Amino acid sequence: MTAPDSFEAFVVARQAALLRTAYLLTGHAQDAEDLVQTALVKVVPHWRKIADDPEPYVRRVLVRENISRWRRRRWREVTSDALPEVLAEASDHDELLWVRAALAGLAPRQRAVVVLRYYEDRTEAETADLLGISVGTVKSHARDALARLRSGLARESVERT
Repeated sequence: MTAPDSFEAFVVARQAALLRTAYLLTGHAQDAEDLVQTALVKVVPHWRKIADDPEPYVRRVLVRENISRWRRRRWREVTSDALPEVLAEASDHDELLWVRAALAGLAPRQRAVVVLRYYEDRTEAETADLLGISVGTVKSHARDALARLRSGLARESVERT
């Protein structure tokens, strides 16, 4: 393929191919369009350096941006048409609300460690692997989070009396 004379010519010539690749990466048409747009915006400042053969560079940016988008979205909530299972009986409702509030008060990584270790019953090594941190960090986050949860529980029981 010969190098296009301008960025605009490249976009016109290769947009469909880039969209196909992005669709295969994301699995959604709208996400693919957003991904291509983001990649092209990131490429524009470097156009003079890559104008001779922009395709490999643009595709590399496309793939790396998709990885970054996935990492950012990995911890977000996902909407669903199906309602979740009933978690507790009506008598446990206050306790459930307290647990949710207590978990929400933890730092994001501490919350992730507590949920993986104690809710999903994962080992320290599995938790470390899933979060991309060391086993020692898992241990210290668990220790700190449990101490914070215990102090919150103690305050709650004092307030109730």
